Amino acid sequence: MKIAHFLPNWIGDAVMATPALRALRERYPSAEMVGVVRPYVADVVAGLDLLDRLVVWDPRSRCSGERGPRIAARLRRERLDMAVLYPNSLRSAWMAWLSGAKRRVGFATGGRGILLTDRLRPKSRRIPHPVIDEYLRLAAHLGCENPDRRMLAATLPEDEAALDRFWSRVDKSLPLRDVVCLNPGGAYGAAKHWPVASFATLARRMAVECGQTVLVLCGPGERDEARRIALSANHPAVVSLADEPPRLGLTKAAIRRASLLVTTDSGPRHFAAAFDVPVVTLFGPTHIAWSETYYAKAVHLQVAVDCGPCQQRACPLEHHRCMRDLSVERVFRASAELLQRYPASPKREKGEFDSSLALRAIAATRLLRSA
Repeated sequence: MKIAHFLPNWIGDAVMATPALRALRERYPSAEMVGVVRPYVADVVAGLDLLDRLVVWDPRSRCSGERGPRIAARLRRERLDMAVLYPNSLRSAWMAWLSGAKRRVGFATGGRGILLTDRLRPKSRRIPHPVIDEYLRLAAHLGCENPDRRMLAATLPEDEAALDRFWSRVDKSLPLRDVVCLNPGGAYGAAKHWPVASFATLARRMAVECGQTVLVLCGPGERDEARRIALSANHPAVVSLADEPPRLGLTKAAIRRASLLVTTDSGPRHFAAAFDVPVVTLFGPTHIAWSETYYAKAVHLQVAVDCGPCQQRACPLEHHRCMRDLSVERVFRASAELLQRYPASPKREKGEFDSSLALRAIAATRLLRSA
């Protein structure tokens, strides 16, 4: 049996899909699992044993082998028994239909039901509901009983080595057992961003008042923001990854070893739960319920404003109060309480991980290179 998983296109959603992937792996242990993914989503699942092979599908790629016609032909050659569609897009349903998969399982949204064999009725978009539960509905439809919501992530050996090299270049006196990661970015849009000045003040307070080393994370589009946060904090224990080659694996390694993550509502926040790291998430324009993951070590902070949550990428009223009015004091207090409640684990000080994880990571590295 061969099952294709059309994974979500957002990093956070891809992490939230891992419980469904695990449930289906357990339900069909002898099936070959093929992931159909965007290039950056391949980095999300790297190191895990949930998928046997990846097919990189990027409609915007300059490489014709990653675009529609070639991908459709490649999937047809796979002779798929089933395609499970996590995105609700018409494009993913169309590609699944072109693949010739005998069963095509997904939510009947946007007129795409005709392309599916198994049509699940979506919940109303008017009422926010957890995406992770929707993914698990797909798994339950395919016979998975009582799947749990625990998300999964792993790091590759080269990611851990890259983080070790980074720390070897900074002040050797910094306590690497007590590292708080700050994630200021968000590909969704500027409306999710907390002010640089607020992040900088928080970073300095975490260093001065809590004795923490503070590492500012960043994606390719947030490097200047990360630099400004570290510079404005003006403390030797506040450093950033802004000058490192941007790679999601490095971000995962940093979060895995952290004692705490403070983040906007963006993809990397879900790595904290997957690695059992306490996390404070700063919500602005987005409704908390959409990305609820039921993680016990998570604190969600949001300011109640009469215009939100609006779900907009940029503030339509141009005042951005939902994020600007979220005080540093409130975030600092929540962060300090989580640090006290969940002391750092000694194993996070170095890039150490158990042998089973290492073996899976090495296998995943070979998988990605062959794909």
